[in-house]
Amino acid sequence: MSNPRNGDTKPPCLPRNGLVKIPTQPNGLGSASITKGTPAVKNRLCQPSSVPAILSPALAHRSDLPIPSLASPLSLATLASVSSPPGASLVGLNASEGSEQPSPERLPGSPSERQLAVDEKILNRLFWYFSACEKCVLAQVCKAWRRVLYQPKFWVGLTPVLHTKELYNILPGGEKEFVSLQGFAVRGFDGFCLVGVSDLDICEFIDNYPLSKKGVKSMSLKRSTITDAGLEVMLEQMQGVVRLELSGCNDFTEAGLWSSLNARITALSVSDCINVADDAIAAISQLLPNLTELNLQAYHVTDTALAYFTAKQGYTTHTLRLNSCWEITNHGVVNMVHSLPNLCVLSLSGCSKVTDDGVELVAENLRKLRSLDLSWCPRITDMALEYIACDLHKLEELVLDRCVRITDTGLSYLSTMSSLRSLYLRWCCQVQDFGLKHLLGMGSLRLLSLAGCPLLTTTGLSGLVQLQELEELELTNCPGATPELFKYFSQHLPCCMVIE
Repeated sequence: MSNPRNGDTKPPCLPRNGLVKIPTQPNGLGSASITKGTPAVKNRLCQPSSVPAILSPALAHRSDLPIPSLASPLSLATLASVSSPPGASLVGLNASEGSEQPSPERLPGSPSERQLAVDEKILNRLFWYFSACEKCVLAQVCKAWRRVLYQPKFWVGLTPVLHTKELYNILPGGEKEFVSLQGFAVRGFDGFCLVGVSDLDICEFIDNYPLSKKGVKSMSLKRSTITDAGLEVMLEQMQGVVRLELSGCNDFTEAGLWSSLNARITALSVSDCINVADDAIAAISQLLPNLTELNLQAYHVTDTALAYFTAKQGYTTHTLRLNSCWEITNHGVVNMVHSLPNLCVLSLSGCSKVTDDGVELVAENLRKLRSLDLSWCPRITDMALEYIACDLHKLEELVLDRCVRITDTGLSYLSTMSSLRSLYLRWCCQVQDFGLKHLLGMGSLRLLSLAGCPLLTTTGLSGLVQLQELEELELTNCPGATPELFKYFSQHLPCCMVIE
């Protein structure tokens, strides 16, 4: 969801990981959180500093009507002169739960103010300008606001995160009772992230969430003790799941993948699961013919696994992320580029055995690439950048973080890439001011990260004002990034968000 900018005022940004933390609540949902989209949103998750004028002309000239500010999550409550109930649950709370909420006729203020505060036409437009955390708070003001805010349209792209302890209430006798998830169902959430759950917890979730059988499209299990049996039951019962993430789950085996994976799954992410090796990739390749996206972090996967992909997947798979697959070499890259020729997004981050020759194979065979991540690949040199610049004419994003052998010469090759919009050079310790001069003619650049580059000076960085189309510039831990430089950027790059 994008929000209009208010003049030149820079909006305060949400945390980079998009997590919205919810205050503690006795109903067991206290520390639940909602996560927004994917890491790609980064600093785009910004809210305007004030609400644009959306009132009718007749109301726009009413100086006595309060116009809310986003300085505080509770600020919109001033419209109704009602503060949020202390300690109210912000996620999953039903209309009948928590403190009694005032009805519109009981709100203080004049009749016109009360009418304005509950006008659904105005509220439907106004609430778009608030963050997920603020919407959770505002939904507690009154039933009218909750009725408007609990429409599924306000929660699209958000994923509730529930930890094991948040799934149960402790009754007076000490028994455990599974919490009500009706509040989630009303808002139509079609994806969940469950943290630290067991097979039994997942079964309870399926039994208690009304949309679980058909309505849930995405499931993420993190640091959980799910076994082969639990995984099989989950995917058998939740027939709507097409996106699956398993992170830090060490109790299921490759046999569990063979018995549970279903052809309807189109996106799979497996990371930090110790039992995943080559045979797991064989299961994925044979059981998921419609796979479009695969994210894999597995330390024991070898070159052989990348030859398992079928011709069907070569046609459908457009995203492959191999993160910290330490055993992958250039031979594995050969298998990959021939098995998956239609890749648009490729990450070899942390594949430390891949060299310039592997990058040459990628550049020659994967001409459709729009995003390439070679971060933490210490064997990559300037030669790899020459291959990229010569062959990957559609590339829009290039990540070279911690490629410590990249020099100014490599940047000169990249300067010829007219399609490149995002360039990450974090901690490239050999990049100097002269290399930055090669980038000054890249009018297509919208995002540039130079965080941690120790050799860049204030003089060299100041030349970046020539990149007038730049929208984001990251200079964290740059010795040459001084307060005077940031002031200079604020004057000459007014539309660029500079990260100090």
